[in-house]
Amino acid sequence: MTLRTRVGLAGGAVVFLALVVASLVLYPSVDANLHQQIDESLVQSADQAPVVASQLKQKVALSGGLMPITTPVNLGSVLMQFVIDPVAPGPSTGFIDVSERDLLVAAGTEPAYFQDASYGGVTYRVFTTAVPASRPGSLVRVARSLSDLTSTLDPLAILLVALTVGGGLLAALGARLAAGRVLRPVHVLTDAVEHVTATRDLTATQDLTAWVDLTGGDEIGRLGRSFATMMTALDDAVHTQRQLVADASHELRTPLTSLTTNLELLAEGGGALDPDAPAMVRAAIDQATELRSLVNDLIDLARYGRETARTEDTRLDLLAEAVLRRATARTPGLEFESALSPCLVHVDPDAVERAIANLVDNAVKWSPPGGRVLITVADGECAVSDEGRGIPEADLPFVFGRFYRSPVARSLPGSGLGLAIVRQVVQTHGGTVCVEPLDRGVRLRFRLPVVPD
Repeated sequence: MTLRTRVGLAGGAVVFLALVVASLVLYPSVDANLHQQIDESLVQSADQAPVVASQLKQKVALSGGLMPITTPVNLGSVLMQFVIDPVAPGPSTGFIDVSERDLLVAAGTEPAYFQDASYGGVTYRVFTTAVPASRPGSLVRVARSLSDLTSTLDPLAILLVALTVGGGLLAALGARLAAGRVLRPVHVLTDAVEHVTATRDLTATQDLTAWVDLTGGDEIGRLGRSFATMMTALDDAVHTQRQLVADASHELRTPLTSLTTNLELLAEGGGALDPDAPAMVRAAIDQATELRSLVNDLIDLARYGRETARTEDTRLDLLAEAVLRRATARTPGLEFESALSPCLVHVDPDAVERAIANLVDNAVKWSPPGGRVLITVADGECAVSDEGRGIPEADLPFVFGRFYRSPVARSLPGSGLGLAIVRQVVQTHGGTVCVEPLDRGVRLRFRLPVVPD
C-alpha cells in the first residue's frame, strides 16, 4: 500500500470517526427533544381532563348509560381514559391494565409518571396522573402514539448513516488526491534515492530544487535540505576517497618499486657476496621503513577522520609539554622554547597529541642546525614556529593537503600526510588550522573550542 493511499485512508478514517461521534450526539439529542415535546403535550392534555370529563358525562347521560365514562376517547392525536374511584388493580376497559402504582397515584401518595406501553399493536407514550381539581381516588390516562416519533427518527437515522459513510468515503478520496500533491516532494526524494542506488550517481540532488522547496520550514523542506546536504557530503566523501586511493597508490608505488629493484638485484647477482649487497640491503630497509610510515599515516588519517567516542576534558598545554619533552630528547641539535598557558579543551587526547607532534616534526625537518623551534599554547590555540626557509606564497593554500609536497621537499623523507592528519584531527574536533609566513620561517597553528571555566 502506497503512502498516498495510507494518508487517504487515515484522512477518511478521521472524518468517519468525527461523523460517527456527531451522529451519536445528534440522534439521542433529537430523540430526547421529541420525547420532551410529547411529554409536555400529554401534561397539557391532562390539565384539560376536568373539562373533558364534564363533556363526557353529558354524552354518557345522553346515551342513557350505553357509553361508560371509562371508555378511551380520542382528542385529536391524544387518547384519554378515565379510571374512576374506586381504582382497583387489574384489566382496564379498552386500554392498558391498572397497576398497583396507579392505585398509589390515585390516592395521592405517588407522583404522576410516564411510561411506554403497547396496546392493539401500537406503542403509546402514556401519562398517568390523578384527575386535576378533583377529590383523590380517580385517575386519568393521556396517551399518544409514538408513530410520529419513529416517523421522524427513522429517516434521521438513515440520513446520519448515509452522511457518515458517504462523508468518510469522500474524505478518504479527497485526502488521497491532496496527498498526491503534498507528498510530491517525498516522491521526488524517493526517485532520487532509487536513482542513486541503481546508478551510484551522487549528483541526483541537482534537480531537487525544481520540485522541492528547500527553503521551507516544514518537515518536507527540512527533509529536502538534509537529503541534499547528505548527498553532497557523500559525494565529497566518495571524491575524497577516490583521490586518496589515487594519491596513495602513487606514493606507495615509488618505495615499492625501489624495494623490489634492490631485492631483484640481490637475487640476480651474487647475493650476499656482492660488494654492493650491504648498501642495497640498507636501501631496502629504508624503503620498507618509509612504506611502514606511509601505511601508518594512512591508517591515522582514516581513523582521525571519524567522530571519536573517546573524548575528555584535556589540558592542551600538558599535551604540548609532553611532545616538547620528547622532541628535545630526540633532537639535541635544535633549540626548543615554549610559552604554555593552562588551557582546557574537550578532545581525544591521543589524536590532538599526534597533531601537535606532527607540527613539531615539520618544524624540526625544516629548521637549520642550531635553529629555534617555538611552541605556544593559549586560549585553545597551539602554534609551532620554526626558522627554516619558509613556504613559498604559491604553496600556502596546499600546506595541509593530502600528499602535497612542495618541489623543494620532494628530496626529503616524508609522505606528505603529516599536516593533513593535523587538519583532519582539528576539524573533527570542531577547530580550524592556518599557516602564517614569518620573516624567517613559518608558523603553523590550530585552534580548538575551549571548555568554559
